[in-house]
Amino acid sequence: MESHRSDVPLLSEPPAEKNGGLPKRVWEESKKLWEVVGPAMFMRLVLYSMNVISQAFVGHLGDRELAAYSMANTVISGLSFGFLLGMASALETLCGQAYGAKQHHMLGVYMQRSWLILLGFAVLLAPTYIFSGQLLVALGQPAELSRDAGLVSMYLLPVHFTFAIILPLNKFLQCQLKNWVTLVTTVAGLPVHVAATWLLVRYLELGVVGAAMAINISWALITGLQLAYAIGGGCPETWKGFSSLAFVDLKDFVKLSAASGVMMCLEIWYYRVLVFLTGYMKNAELAVDALSICMSLAAWELMIHLGFLAGTGVRVANELGASNGKGARFATIVSTTTSFMICLFSSSLALIFHDKLAIMFTTSEALINAVDSLSVLLALTILLNGIQPVLCGVAVGSGWQALVAYVNIGSYYLIGVPLGVLLAWGFHYGVLGIWVGMIGGTTVQTLILAYITLRCDWNEEALKASSRMQRWSSSK
Repeated sequence: MESHRSDVPLLSEPPAEKNGGLPKRVWEESKKLWEVVGPAMFMRLVLYSMNVISQAFVGHLGDRELAAYSMANTVISGLSFGFLLGMASALETLCGQAYGAKQHHMLGVYMQRSWLILLGFAVLLAPTYIFSGQLLVALGQPAELSRDAGLVSMYLLPVHFTFAIILPLNKFLQCQLKNWVTLVTTVAGLPVHVAATWLLVRYLELGVVGAAMAINISWALITGLQLAYAIGGGCPETWKGFSSLAFVDLKDFVKLSAASGVMMCLEIWYYRVLVFLTGYMKNAELAVDALSICMSLAAWELMIHLGFLAGTGVRVANELGASNGKGARFATIVSTTTSFMICLFSSSLALIFHDKLAIMFTTSEALINAVDSLSVLLALTILLNGIQPVLCGVAVGSGWQALVAYVNIGSYYLIGVPLGVLLAWGFHYGVLGIWVGMIGGTTVQTLILAYITLRCDWNEEALKASSRMQRWSSSK
C-alpha cells in the first residue's frame, strides 16, 4: 500500500443525499452490512459454542483434563487454525472485489486455488499435531500435562484437514452473499455436536479423547453440507466445475495467501501465547484453567465482532471492486461505530456478572475465584474487540494484509509479549501481568490500524482494486 493519505478525512461527514440525507445513507449501508454480518456472526457464535460445549463437558471431568484439552485445542489446534484461516482470508479480498466487479466466474477458480494451497500447508503443519506432546515438553511445559495434551492433539488431526476445505468454502459463499447456507449448515451441526459429545464423553466415558472425536464429527458434517450445496448446483454463476485454471498463477496467489496467513495467525496466536506462557507459572493447572475460561468467554464474544470483520471485508471489497472509494470509506465508518456500541454493552455485562463467569465451566471454588479476579481485564479485552476486528476487516477488503502483518509483529511480539513477561516475572504480577502486557500490545495495534485507516486514500485503493482484478482475470 503505497499511500494512505486522503484529502478528505475518514470521519468527516459524507455529503448528504437529496432524499433522506445522512440517516438514510446509514440505514441503507447498515442493511447491506448486516446482510453479511448477521449470518456470519451467528454462524461464528454457533461454531464457537461447540468449542465451549466441549470445554464445559471436559471441565467437569477434572482440572487436569480441562488444562490438557485447553492446551491442545487452544494452543496446538488454534495455531494451525489461525494460519489456515488467515490464508483463506485472501479470498475475501479477491472474491469480494471480483464479485463487486461482476467477474462472478472467478470466484470458483479462486476457491480451488485456495484449496490447493491450504491443503498443502495443512500437510506441512500436521507434524505439530503428531509431535505436540514432545514439543510441549521441549518448551518446558509440565510432563503430564504435555502428554495428555499431545494425545488430544492427535485426535484433532482430522479436523485440521477439514479446516483447509471449509475455510475457503466459507469465504466463497460469504462473498456472494450466500451466508444463509453457512448459517443453516452450522445450526444443523450444533445438536449433532451436543449429542456426539455427550455420547462419547459421558456415556462411553472416553474423556478428553471423546471430546476431540466429537469435534471431528461435527465439522465433517458441516463441511459436507456446505460442499454439497456449493458444487451441487447451488452456485451456478460462480461455480463452473473443477478447472485447470486453479493451477494458474499459483505463485502470486501463494504470496497473497501467505501474507494473509501471517497477518491473521499473528493475531490469533497472540492470545494463545498468553495461555502457553501461563503454563510456566506455579500452580500451572489452575492458572491455565482460569485463563482459558476467560479466553473462551472473550473469544465467544469476539465471534460477534468477527462477523463485523467478515461484513466489513466484503462491503469494502465490493465497493472497491465497483470503483467506489467513497462507498468503501462510508462502510468502514458505519461498521466501526456499530461494532463498538455492541462491545460497550458486552463489556458492561462482564463487569456486572464478574463473580459468575466461570460457573458454566466448573464447580471448583478456587477456579471460580481465579476467574473473578481476572474479570476487569476480560471486560477491557472485550472493549478492544469491538474496534480492532473491524479495522482488520478493512485491511482484508483492501488487500493490506502484508502491511498489517508487520504491524502485528511490532505491536504484539515486540511490545505486548515482552511487556507481559516483564510484568509477570519481573514485577511478580503473574497472570495479571501477562494479560496486561498483551492488552497493551493490542492497544498499540488498534491505534496504528486506526491511523492507517484514517489516512487512507480510498480513490487510490479503488484504482488498485481495478488493476488487481484485470491482472488476476487475464489468465482466464
